[in-house]
Amino acid sequence: MTSQASDVRRILVGDVEIAYETFGDPADPALLLVMGLGTQMLAWSDEMCSAFADAGHHVIRYDNRDVGLSTHLDHPVPNLRDMVLKRGTPYSISDMADDAFGLVDALGIDRFHLLGASMGGFISQTIALAQPERVRTLTLIMTSTGSRRVGRPTPSVMRRLAVQEPAQTREAAIEATVETYRVIGSPDHLDADMIRDLAGRAYDRSYNPEGRMRQLAAILAQPDRTAALRTLRMPTLVIHGLNDPLVTPSGGMAIAKAIPDSKFVGYAGMGHDLPHSKWRNITDDVLRHISEHPDA
Repeated sequence: MTSQASDVRRILVGDVEIAYETFGDPADPALLLVMGLGTQMLAWSDEMCSAFADAGHHVIRYDNRDVGLSTHLDHPVPNLRDMVLKRGTPYSISDMADDAFGLVDALGIDRFHLLGASMGGFISQTIALAQPERVRTLTLIMTSTGSRRVGRPTPSVMRRLAVQEPAQTREAAIEATVETYRVIGSPDHLDADMIRDLAGRAYDRSYNPEGRMRQLAAILAQPDRTAALRTLRMPTLVIHGLNDPLVTPSGGMAIAKAIPDSKFVGYAGMGHDLPHSKWRNITDDVLRHISEHPDA
């Protein structure tokens, strides 16, 4: 039987309201999913979440602050120069990790499996470093250590993102998303119709380009976690597309090198996305990783 998502619910963490959904039985081991820059929890597809739940996990997906149905802040957006110089950052990756802790605390969850993608990987590493005793297993997808020496985007991606202006209509926002994934996504697995559908649903829920820029400021201000990662001891899986042009594979490899006894899985032909053609492989990787550490 395929598990269905619960209705969207909200909890207050400090001054920020976090919107979330769950799949599966709350009595099962919890699996917290943390998504990336400017991307709503919808990007953790119902299909993937249901597969995790059907395998015996209580799945929680949520919208980060400043995206989707969670609180949109009204802090001024720093300009790109200030972002690069780490000035005027409205909030930090650590603040976003605190949002996640507030969510699991409100749900009465002490220990949990943790899966983060892209910026969600930055947040997940920060969670694991802050309270390692609570993280049963850690899986990180298409992310990096925070060091500017690794995981650097390719020049073509930097040019694309630098000239990207906020879309003024629903149709323009959808097509801009498709064009972005033509640059950063898996070149042989681009499903434009699926991207249009997801982008349209995300736009209808909430369109907040300023929130994306505030999240970007938090990313650019994050610390280099490389040395701290060497202290982690929870079972860790690192998954990375070997054709990722946004967070290049050196980022994931650096994480796997830093965290003792971690495992790296690289997918040829995969870019900076979770292509539908790979979702089952990735889901199986995560489930296998969890099952190999039953005592975690």
